[in-house]
Amino acid sequence: MTIQTRMRRLPLSATLSALLVASPFAAAFAQDAPLARTAGDAALKWGGCPDFMPKGCEIAVVQGDPAKNNTDVFFKVPANAVIPRHWHTSAERMVLVAGELHVTYDGHAAAVLTPGTYAYGPPGMPHKAACGEAGPCVLFIAFNSPVDAFASEDARK
Repeated sequence: MTIQTRMRRLPLSATLSALLVASPFAAAFAQDAPLARTAGDAALKWGGCPDFMPKGCEIAVVQGDPAKNNTDVFFKVPANAVIPRHWHTSAERMVLVAGELHVTYDGHAAAVLTPGTYAYGPPGMPHKAACGEAGPCVLFIAFNSPVDAFASEDARK
């Protein structure tokens, strides 16, 4: 009996299931469950930032694994905190959730982010920031490559 003959004898649902499991579309059907979180969600686990970041800096993973591609985080610094010049291997897609954040990428004018502002940071481009005095700054960041941050005193990496 050939494979084609055996496939004809299987019920349609079993045939479709077998095709989906063996196809590149299988990953699309095996995605994580939908998720909605706020920066104040008690389920978030806040942890420390790299040593060069300001005192009181915290990061919480919202979705994903920071060692893998496509991870989302909340990044929080206290009011008046200065985030030193640094860079990431990944692009950053950001939305400010709280506070007022002044961000400057090398060679570009400073941008003032207020809650709801979207910002994009190219991979490898050094930047620095300062949180305003009104309250802590909370930034949602989507990384498409593993999460990292490198202090930068010199030119672009």
